[in-house]
Amino acid sequence: MQKEKMISERVIQKDSNLIHALKQMDAIDKKLLLVMDGDLFVGLLSVGDIQRAIIQNVELTTAVAEILRKNIKIATPKDNLEDIEKMMIAYRMEFCPVVNAEGKLEEVYLWEDLFGEEKIVVSEHFNLPVVIMAGGQGSRLKPITNVLPKPLMPLDDKTMLEEIFDRFNAYGCDEFFVSVNYKAELIEYYINSLNLPLNVSFFREPSPLGTAGSLSLLKGKINSTFFVSNCDIIIEQDYSEVLKFHKEGGFEVTIVGAIKHYSIPYGTLETGENGELLKLREKPDHTILTNSGMYILEPHLIDEIPTDKMFHITHLIENVMQRGGKVGVFPVSEKSWKDMGVWDEFLKNKVS
Repeated sequence: MQKEKMISERVIQKDSNLIHALKQMDAIDKKLLLVMDGDLFVGLLSVGDIQRAIIQNVELTTAVAEILRKNIKIATPKDNLEDIEKMMIAYRMEFCPVVNAEGKLEEVYLWEDLFGEEKIVVSEHFNLPVVIMAGGQGSRLKPITNVLPKPLMPLDDKTMLEEIFDRFNAYGCDEFFVSVNYKAELIEYYINSLNLPLNVSFFREPSPLGTAGSLSLLKGKINSTFFVSNCDIIIEQDYSEVLKFHKEGGFEVTIVGAIKHYSIPYGTLETGENGELLKLREKPDHTILTNSGMYILEPHLIDEIPTDKMFHITHLIENVMQRGGKVGVFPVSEKSWKDMGVWDEFLKNKVS
């Protein structure tokens, strides 16, 4: 019965739209769905399929059937379990459907049933520098940040800063630059006391320099493509996919954008001349793409950041666009972005 429920919650009908699919993935914390036409198998829909559609400006109201890939990996009743397991490992499949010649599902093998809870999430390793912006005062988490700086707030058995280290280190990154200002001594003392098998360098803002100003202190220290992350966010996404998007797109900056859904609890009115009502919408939904606080930058941009001046990452992005440079946006689903700098999100994920 438990497995039947786990399979049924992964099923979506082909005429459902992409917004519904994203919400369903977020609700069950999975990134792959079975697409059905009634009780007939139609295809597989991954979060990557939706991300590629968004990048191509496909409307989120589009039916999932419109973006399905033809080349997918599935099993037939003739395949043995050993071959199915090998295929799931090779292609990092959350599950593998077994589909007969009539298009009916005969079985669905779940990753957790065959291999346990741990899933393969790293498709490619890379070793690039990572800059973590940890100089803020954490005003949204006061009063606790009056005592404990935001980067050292606990998540399970580690701090937020350690969580970010671990996530990047899983891809092979071992060089970290941490921008500090507020309670810098405490942050440095704690991280240094851990004796982590990483190369962690701290650099201090002489005064608050904004969300990008402190990068000017890294001139001459970073000579390759690098990641930048706020210290209070967690992005549950294959970082190698973001890097691939950045490189293939020829972008100078890539912003990780999070899709957010908002429901207006009131009827909205659209008016024209002389107050005439043109359109009435009852409790409409809005979907927007927001800046998550994670970026990929090319190293030459460090030289474009002024020294000892308040300068935000938005200023840098605007400058790049004004001179004709390319800025990319890689979309992730709403629940793939955890903004731990606000109480509601932090309390969901802190130690219980």
